[in-house]
Amino acid sequence: MPRFRLQIAYDGTDFHGWQRQEPPGLPPLRTAQGVLTEAVVDLFGMGLKVDGASRTDSGVHARGQVAAFTVENPRIPIERLAMALNTRLPRDIEVRVASRVNDDFDPVRHCVSKSYSYHLRHGDAGRPPGLEGRADPFERLSTAHVRHHLDLTSMRTASAPLTGTHDYRAFAHNPDERETTIRTVHGISVNEARPGVIRFDVAGSGFLHHMVRIIVGTLVEVGRGRTPPDRVGEIMAARDRSRAGPTMPPEGLCLEWIHYGGADGAPVGDDGAPRTAS
Repeated sequence: MPRFRLQIAYDGTDFHGWQRQEPPGLPPLRTAQGVLTEAVVDLFGMGLKVDGASRTDSGVHARGQVAAFTVENPRIPIERLAMALNTRLPRDIEVRVASRVNDDFDPVRHCVSKSYSYHLRHGDAGRPPGLEGRADPFERLSTAHVRHHLDLTSMRTASAPLTGTHDYRAFAHNPDERETTIRTVHGISVNEARPGVIRFDVAGSGFLHHMVRIIVGTLVEVGRGRTPPDRVGEIMAARDRSRAGPTMPPEGLCLEWIHYGGADGAPVGDDGAPRTAS
């Protein structure tokens, strides 16, 4: 049966994360996967399973989430699939690209790498006089905020030992839930996205629960001067969550892209997205 891949973007503010959740005896929670599945079922008129690549948490956003489903009789040309689904979706989620993929494509198993960004306003730079120390109301859903000015140079230095293949147990929430806490981080960048706002980008083969938010929280402690940059390697080696920084709020986090390296038979760009919709 034909299988299709969707690249999805959503504002995670009003979603209880990506994964469908149906608490016993209660109505299903509003999730990105649940809303998307409803649209797919409404379009094709049958029960279908929509598989997702990454389990983003409540309040976390996505520009490059990937999902896949199989349908026996699509009836809709591939070039119209994204539009047909978007007419059935609410305004805080959209299908950006739809493509036909190999029948065995698995959005989780075939993932080669993925990347998250984290936006953080710090200190008073970029804020008008009299509004120092306050978060920008237009950023409140997509950018976290700390009152302290952060030193970018020290955070960049501290990020170096966090790249490579390591045991990231110190940067995981409930690490015992995973078979292994060893992961590979390909790169971490720390840059000023605009005055007063820092953008962290973390790319890797995969991530543990809250791993990116804890890495950013640890770098924030470095940027504040509370943790020396050369201490970060020691924190990782200790494998002790209590020694790492706080888990940063979800609103600053966004799943930017997921790269498959052509494993599904579809040509992909540098951001992991298919180059065409056919």
